[in-house]
Amino acid sequence: MTAASERARTPSIRDVARLAGVSHQTVSRVLNEHPSIRPETKAKVLDAISVLDYRPNLAARALVTSRSNTLGVLSATVGEFGPASAIVAIEEAARAEGYSVSTLNLTDTTPEAIGTAVRQLVREHVDGIVVLAPQVRVFNVLRGMAASVPFVSLQTASGSDGVTLAADQVHGARMITEHLISLGHSEILHLAGPQDWIEAESRMRGYLEALRDADRPTFPPIRGDWTADFGYFAGRELSRRVDFTAVFAANDLMAIGLMHGFRDFGVRVPDDVSVAGFDDIPVAAHVAPTLTTVHQDFHEVGRRAVAMLLAEIRGETRPVFGALQPELRVRESTSSH
Repeated sequence: MTAASERARTPSIRDVARLAGVSHQTVSRVLNEHPSIRPETKAKVLDAISVLDYRPNLAARALVTSRSNTLGVLSATVGEFGPASAIVAIEEAARAEGYSVSTLNLTDTTPEAIGTAVRQLVREHVDGIVVLAPQVRVFNVLRGMAASVPFVSLQTASGSDGVTLAADQVHGARMITEHLISLGHSEILHLAGPQDWIEAESRMRGYLEALRDADRPTFPPIRGDWTADFGYFAGRELSRRVDFTAVFAANDLMAIGLMHGFRDFGVRVPDDVSVAGFDDIPVAAHVAPTLTTVHQDFHEVGRRAVAMLLAEIRGETRPVFGALQPELRVRESTSSH
């Protein structure tokens, strides 16, 4: 073999063993996370892997370990900023641990479609599943399936069996409603998300709790669909009455559409009506007026999901994380009344 062909050859497990000064069986044990490997031996092997840029044959490893080194992501939130950000974080965290990610996006969330998607991921031999499907019916299906792989959820539903990692939606909604109350608003409307969505119900609950605790009047929530178009429609309709002083929209897109509708129909934000959102999408800080909202660390949510799932896959104790609390971001769209 020529020097050039030697340099071009993909390094093998035996090359790693020679450089680390160990047997190829030891390298295999390190790759398969065998508990008997001493820390100093593991460090030498990992250094050799890094120097050689060795990439293990995942298919061969799967035959030995019964693992595919693949995580599944089941998502029913196509296009939503938060879940999309969490998926990026999940992919980054999985890649750092030597895992790939297979994502299934559900456009149909009927029980049949959900069951089919889970079975497809199981057929792909994923080692675990992260669920980003915030509809209550998804959990009803998962509870009845006796899934053969572990899963964690970024949302929660009453009686769900998965571990929940999302930021406290109820607390976030309470916080932003209390902010409006502190500014002197008493007639506060809520532009809610769709029925059956866990986040929509949690945010509506926080809004209602804050009004109740402050002895403020409550109003029937206006059910939306998360889109800026619906927010604009609501702004147009609400401009005809303006018997309120503030609106808390369940996400930023509806809040931005709402402000657009108010502006087009002569309602000034925040002079006439204060508007607040939820999620802190990047554009929230750049609309006019800039949007008061609730910030969530979606990257940390994704990272924690992978850590939790891999611990269960490896038979380790699941890490215990402190509560992931949302943060209030006060901007120009809210003012004193």
